[in-house]
Amino acid sequence: MTTAGTTTPAAAGPAPAGLPPAMRLREVVFGAARAASVRAAVRLRIADVLGERPASLGELASAVDVEPDPLRRLLRSLACCQIFAETDDGRFRHTEMSRLLREDAPGSLRNIALWCTEPWTWEAWPLLDRAVRTGGCVVEEIHGKDFFAYLHEDAPESARVFDAAMTTSSRQSAADVAAFLDLDGVKEVVDIGGGQGQVLANVLEKHPALHGVLLDLPQVVAHADPRLRDGGPLASRATLVPGDCRREVPVEADLYLIKNILEWDDESTRRTLANVVAAARPGARVVVIENLVDHSPSSFTTAMDLLLLLNVGGRKHTEDSMRARMTEAGLNVTDVRPVNGTLHAFDSTVPAITPTARR
Repeated sequence: MTTAGTTTPAAAGPAPAGLPPAMRLREVVFGAARAASVRAAVRLRIADVLGERPASLGELASAVDVEPDPLRRLLRSLACCQIFAETDDGRFRHTEMSRLLREDAPGSLRNIALWCTEPWTWEAWPLLDRAVRTGGCVVEEIHGKDFFAYLHEDAPESARVFDAAMTTSSRQSAADVAAFLDLDGVKEVVDIGGGQGQVLANVLEKHPALHGVLLDLPQVVAHADPRLRDGGPLASRATLVPGDCRREVPVEADLYLIKNILEWDDESTRRTLANVVAAARPGARVVVIENLVDHSPSSFTTAMDLLLLLNVGGRKHTEDSMRARMTEAGLNVTDVRPVNGTLHAFDSTVPAITPTARR
């Protein structure tokens, strides 16, 4: 036994590394239960109501309005993977991971956890073998329309979760990208498919002489970062352009920034790069920033690679495949460097003699 307030090893520790293969495989195939448990905890707001002191099961059950016994079973499942922990006197406390499910936590993963477990994902994952066999997405097969049309027309709550998750992801990497970029000699930067513009806003704050353009779908730029909109502190140096980069990039600039959007099907990726090259003047820079499956510190990127196959027929790239797509578009890739622990940047230039797509 341990002293009150500490964690019992059986409640919070991970599965022992020395488990036999059959048990390790069981741990893997029951992964859906763990994902569902995290989603349930987020939707019940357990992490938000649990404070800094351990709480009894009754206190937590009352706070989230559930029955105590099922709640204990849920918390036991989560404690097995170190999300929450049970003390030796039967109370529950936060762990480093459970704190990340709080809405107000720095670096919160609440929205990411919801996005990765939205209802449509549970319909799509069982068809992964079909996606692997055909190389195509299954969401369109299930719902009769492409993924983004399905989200915005048929699943508005999932669309809101998606927007929140992308905003969270961009906000957490925006400062790293702004610090990474060398903008010597750059007067105007375009953030292609930049979502609500957190990266662009951070870049403009860091470089007071810079002008920026945010290009994304109309319903996205309509809710751009308040710093970029009318009345915001960066509005005089920011232009919001509604559009689809897969159809056209109607902006000429010194630098084109493309972060985490070249993950669609290959044809969409090719069209986007071709449209950038067609819009850019010779010598303009194009910086592509992506998570790479061959430089990933965890299995999260490979899992997202498969999820992209399911929903848009897309992929997370390797360094070689991303370099190949950019070279095929006519870009001269000059450098590939890490931005942080999860992102890599491909720096390139538009050549003086442009490819057929530009003519």
